Amino acid sequence: MPSGRYSLHDPHDDTPLGEEHFSCAPGPAGWRYTSQVFGTDSTPTGAVDLTLDSLGRPLRLQLRSGDWQVRGGMLEGLTWVRTDATDPDTTHATEGHDRAHAFTGRSPAFLVATARLLRLHPGGRNRLRLVALTDPVLAPRTLDQGWSLDGIETHTTDSGPLRVERYTVADLQTGEQHQVHLAGDVVLAAPGIELEALDGPPNQRPLSDPGA
Repeated sequence: MPSGRYSLHDPHDDTPLGEEHFSCAPGPAGWRYTSQVFGTDSTPTGAVDLTLDSLGRPLRLQLRSGDWQVRGGMLEGLTWVRTDATDPDTTHATEGHDRAHAFTGRSPAFLVATARLLRLHPGGRNRLRLVALTDPVLAPRTLDQGWSLDGIETHTTDSGPLRVERYTVADLQTGEQHQVHLAGDVVLAAPGIELEALDGPPNQRPLSDPGA
């Protein structure tokens, strides 16, 4: 079960946003990621708890940012409920539904989750519809992305061979593209994300996985 720490930055101007302390592992359902998010002054600002099924679909999501919280999962697409801690009776809770494939947001968890859902072969590409939960108030919006797996490189490490997947991710509305490098269920490099510490090797996808 790898655990570690990411530093988070604004992907446009590199302004520090804080850190995310995480752990992740395969589980009975498929894969689970949990984390605590901290601001630049080390104050707790949020949390992530994401469980995927064996096909990489979002079985359950609990996401918190400040006083805002979203709980969601799969039900004929995606469904979610967004609440505010200052509204304890949930009088003003809002429910949402979209025939999207997965959630996305600032957390590195969502990059790993999308890659596990797509299961691309090297040279393969696909597009998908996502519900983005935007900090700081977790406002939902839908977007379309295109993912391509440009290649897989194998590196020798003390704990054995490490396969690194190189993706190009495109916003299909704006045409903006960026690179994402994953090692199993750990993000090595992506806009606004830096892996600062890692305790234990990533969980690699088995070679029998269609996308491995």
